[in-house]
Amino acid sequence: MFNQHKSAFDQALALLNHREHSAHEIEKKLEAKGYEEAEISTAIQKLQEINYLNDERFAEIFVRSKINRHLGANRILQELQQKGISSQISKIAIEEAEVDWFELARQTKESKFGEHKYKDFKEKGKQFRFLQYRGFSFDQINYALSPNDE
Repeated sequence: MFNQHKSAFDQALALLNHREHSAHEIEKKLEAKGYEEAEISTAIQKLQEINYLNDERFAEIFVRSKINRHLGANRILQELQQKGISSQISKIAIEEAEVDWFELARQTKESKFGEHKYKDFKEKGKQFRFLQYRGFSFDQINYALSPNDE
């Protein structure tokens, strides 16, 4: 079947050597390599016990990296759930991130479209959809699209 040279634990350590992963990601990657379910769960449990695998830490780092890429809370929350992070851990990580989401939305708009106000409704719609795709809320988008002196 599958010739395993490394144990699931060693393989998981090698994955964690490159970057933080969620427990769900490690589980899926080990499954793809052909490891047995019992061996995978034992490896994940050991890694969690020695704090090499920590979903809270992963979520915190992930949120910070996505904020630096100008993504909003809604998009970050969705991506964390895709990574197998619980909604409770995800929401806490987003709440603890020290960021002004309204200003981040404005900076995102200005980096893509400049500081000028939209000329017509077509351009406003384009900017609105862009910010919505990036994960900002309706209020944050309205703030970003309003003139700076308001």
